Amino acid sequence: MIIKRFQAKTEDEAKAAAFRELGTNAVIIHVKTTRAKGLFAIFKRPTVEVTATVEEESDNPPVSRMPQNGAYTAPLKAQPQSQPQPVRPTFPGVIPDDEPAEKDDNRDKAPAGADIEAKLENLQSLLEKNLKQEGGHSGEKTTGDDSNIEKNQDTVRFLKLIYGTLVDNEVDERYANEIIGELSDVSRPGLSVDSILAGIYQKMILMFGEADTVKSAANGPMMVYFIGPTGVGKTTTIAKIASDLCLKQKKKVALVTTDTYRIAATDQLRTYADIMGTPFRILYTEKEMADSYEEFKDYDYIMVDTAGHSPKNKDLVDGTRQFLHALDGKAEKEVYLVLSATTKYKDLISIVDMYGQLDDYKLIFTKLDETGQLGNLWNIRMRTKASMSYVTMGQNVPGDIAAFNPQTVVKKLLSEE
Repeated sequence: MIIKRFQAKTEDEAKAAAFRELGTNAVIIHVKTTRAKGLFAIFKRPTVEVTATVEEESDNPPVSRMPQNGAYTAPLKAQPQSQPQPVRPTFPGVIPDDEPAEKDDNRDKAPAGADIEAKLENLQSLLEKNLKQEGGHSGEKTTGDDSNIEKNQDTVRFLKLIYGTLVDNEVDERYANEIIGELSDVSRPGLSVDSILAGIYQKMILMFGEADTVKSAANGPMMVYFIGPTGVGKTTTIAKIASDLCLKQKKKVALVTTDTYRIAATDQLRTYADIMGTPFRILYTEKEMADSYEEFKDYDYIMVDTAGHSPKNKDLVDGTRQFLHALDGKAEKEVYLVLSATTKYKDLISIVDMYGQLDDYKLIFTKLDETGQLGNLWNIRMRTKASMSYVTMGQNVPGDIAAFNPQTVVKKLLSEE
């Protein structure tokens, strides 16, 4: 793995320099703005520094890489279709004593951990502390096979530390072990802690993927459905997205609800519609859904709030299914499953499995400000393979919502903070 930093006047220029030197397979793992220091700093323009990484060529056959949303990313390793799922860490990549360690000509070129991600400083410090307590590096020089064995042991200890950190942040053991398994090609003696850490960081970002947010329809309004259990902030989330589309992007948005069970939710959405100056309708049947589509055919979006319900309530489940498919073949649609980051993982499993029977969906996570562990975001992304879309972190409308940022979440999952 090659890791380099590039500086330029703007972020675009710095990224362009990275892609020119490292190729279009490079992945940007960090961006920061640097301001000059000293007496005359006020007269100097800030510079932008990007840190980029690219996998070195190996014996593996090349895999085509295509740009996504304008950013070039490296592909994930293909997995066998019927791969068993271990539930305990195996920490692969340990080289046997009779196999020579692979030479890494770039081992001394890796940047410091703080240069990769400042948020991960405490993880590296914890590693060094643990290695010292467990009799790792003693400061004495070693040569030959003894040196390889010691470096190999340090790598395994580091992977164990990463595993423990992920589990502490409520990543399910099965998925934590999969992450460690993804590193089997780099967890060999001679690699620095920084290189392994950068590899973990890069692979997790790629596995999360970029945010897949609301899109426009080619013809007519886009039907945007919001589904999910009660109490997750679904109605407020709709208002946040609608206000951004109306107030910032100047789009025409109509709000409708099929939730005729909770008067408070209906009144709340009506109030938001009045404030934004958008039309609001309550729908009782699939025919009224079709009528609303005709009524607002000149609009950009029709956003639909649906009734939250328990997976065991078959009547409400069937009712939601009928509304979701009422305009099939007539209108373009997107479906968003709204979940709370504070919900227990076992409950989330029941929720996503039930809603997965209704339609394909993208994921929105709410209440990120109410929890310090974000493992559920990783767990549900890996279980459903659904795209991540938005996250919310408060009740303010407009505001307290953002497109999902994989870098931010991965830093928290790898941090002890």
